[in-house]
Amino acid sequence: MAKEYSGSPKHHQLETKGKRLTWILGVSGLCILFYVLGAWQNTSTPTSRSDVYTRVGCDTNATTSEKGNAAVNPSSTNLDFASHHQVELDSSKTVSQFPPCDMSFSEYTPCQDKVRGRKFDRNMMKYRERHCPTKEELLLCLIPAPPKYKTPFKWPQSRDYAWYDNIPHRELSIEKAIQNWIQVEGDRFRFLGGGTMFPRGADAYIDDIGKLIPLTDGTIRTAVDTGCGVASFSAYLLKRNVLTMSFAPRDTHEAQVQFALERGVPAMIGIMGSQRLPYPARAFDLAHCSRCLIPWQNYDGLYLTEVDRILRPGGYWVLSGPPIHWKKYWRGWERTQEDLKQEQDAIEDVAKRLCWKKVIEQNDLSVWQKPINHVECIESKKVLKTPHICKSDDPDTAWYRNLEACITPLPEVNSSDDVAGGAIEKWSERAFAVPPRISSGSIPGVSAEKFKEDNELWKERVAHYKRIISPLSTGRYRNILDMNAYLGGFAAAVLKYPVWVMNVVPANSDHNTLGVIYERGLIGTYQDWCEAFSTYPRTYDLIHASGLFSIYQDR
Repeated sequence: MAKEYSGSPKHHQLETKGKRLTWILGVSGLCILFYVLGAWQNTSTPTSRSDVYTRVGCDTNATTSEKGNAAVNPSSTNLDFASHHQVELDSSKTVSQFPPCDMSFSEYTPCQDKVRGRKFDRNMMKYRERHCPTKEELLLCLIPAPPKYKTPFKWPQSRDYAWYDNIPHRELSIEKAIQNWIQVEGDRFRFLGGGTMFPRGADAYIDDIGKLIPLTDGTIRTAVDTGCGVASFSAYLLKRNVLTMSFAPRDTHEAQVQFALERGVPAMIGIMGSQRLPYPARAFDLAHCSRCLIPWQNYDGLYLTEVDRILRPGGYWVLSGPPIHWKKYWRGWERTQEDLKQEQDAIEDVAKRLCWKKVIEQNDLSVWQKPINHVECIESKKVLKTPHICKSDDPDTAWYRNLEACITPLPEVNSSDDVAGGAIEKWSERAFAVPPRISSGSIPGVSAEKFKEDNELWKERVAHYKRIISPLSTGRYRNILDMNAYLGGFAAAVLKYPVWVMNVVPANSDHNTLGVIYERGLIGTYQDWCEAFSTYPRTYDLIHASGLFSIYQDR
C-alpha cells in the first residue's frame, strides 16, 4: 500500500522555505548586533570642539583628549590647503572703491554730452556726434540711479509701460500728446503706439507697409529706423519677427532712446551726421524714416548714399512724412508747395543716381528698392556720372569713418540675376545657415565648419547659463549686451528666450565679423571699449563678455 502524506507537496515546500528564511534573518541580526556593540566599545564621545579637531587630525600636536582617551593619529599625508598660484599680490595696497557721482549725472552719456557737444561745429550735426571726454575729463565715480528707481516691467508688459520714476521726463507726453506717443498715467508712462505719421498706431501703419512689400514672409528680418522717437515702429515690428536697430540723437526730444530701451526695444544714441553709421555694408533688409527730419536731398545726396551702403542688395527704403504726399499736407507742414515739390524731386533724383527703383508711392508712404547687384548700375554710370562707385577696399569699415560721396560697390556677380554677396535664407532658417560672407571665404580663418562648431559651443554654454541665470526665460532680463560677439553664436543660442542681444564687434578686433552677424538676421554695432557706449545708464539687464580683455591687454 502506498505511504500516506500528511499534506500536499506544495505545503511541504513552503514550510521548508519559511524555516530557511528564519535562520538567515536570525544570523543577520546577530551580526549587526555584535558590530554595533564592538563599535560602541571602541568609541568615546568627544567632550569639546578641540577634541573633535584632534580626532580628524587637524591638531597634530594634541595627543590626548580631555578624559585621557588616546587621540586618533593624523594621516601620514597631511592635507595641503595652501594656494600655489604664481601671482604675487601686493598686500600693502588697499582696494579703493569708486564713490557715487553727483545726482546731476544720473543720465550722463559721456560721448554724447550736451555741454561738450556745444563746442563743435553745427554743420552736418557734428556737435551731436560722438565726442568722448579727454583723459582729464573722465569721471571716476559711479552713476547714481534716480532716488525712486524701480525694477522695470517685465517683457512683454514693458512694451507698453515704464515707471515714471525711472525716466522722470514729461516733455514728450506734452509735446507729442496729440500724436499718441506717450502719456503719464499715475506713477507710470503708457506708450500708446502712435507716431507723428501714424496717429492710428504703429500696428496699422506697419500693416499698410506690409501691403506694399513682403514684410511678414521672412524675407525682411533686419531693419534700421532713423530718428526713431520712442521706437514704437520697432516695438510693433517685433511680433512680425523683424528686428530693428533704432537710433536717434540726444536732442530736444529728451530721453527718447532711453524710453525705447526701458521698453525693452533695441535702440542706441546716434545721428546721421558727417560720419558713417556704425554698421557694416549690406546689413539691413529695410531702412525706415517717418518724419525723421533728415535732409536727404542735401550734400549731393550724401545721407541717402549712406543708407545705400548699409542696405542689403534688394533691400527697401520706406519714407513717410515731408515731402511725401505734400499736396495734401503742405498747409499743416507750414511750407510752400514749391518748396516741398522741389525737395521730393531732389530725393527722386538722388535715388535714381543710386540705381534704386521706385516701387510705389501710395497715400503717405513711398518705397524704393536697392538693386540686387550693380551690373546695370555700372552701365548707367556712363550716363549718370555722380555719385561714382567708391574705390574703397573695405566698405564695412565704419568706426569714426567720414561719409563719402560715392556708391559703395557691391561684390561682383556672374549674372545679372545673381544677388551680390550671395543670397540669404529666409527667417528663421537664416539664423543657423552658413552666412554668405563665410561660405565665400571673405572672413579669414573662419570656415563653414568653424561656424557650426561655434554654434554648438554656445548652445552648450547657454544651457549652462540657463541653470545659473534663471531670469533668461522669465522676461525679467530683456536687453542683453554682448561686448565681443564674434560670429553671434551667443545671440543665436538665446533666440528661444524673450530677450534681444546688441552684438558688439570691437573696432580693433582681428576679424570684422559684424557683417556675418547681420547675415544671420541679428543686429549689432562697432565699438571701442576704451570709450563709453552710445547708450544711457541702466539700459541693459545683462552684459556678456567672452575673450574681451585679451583684445585690450596692451592698451
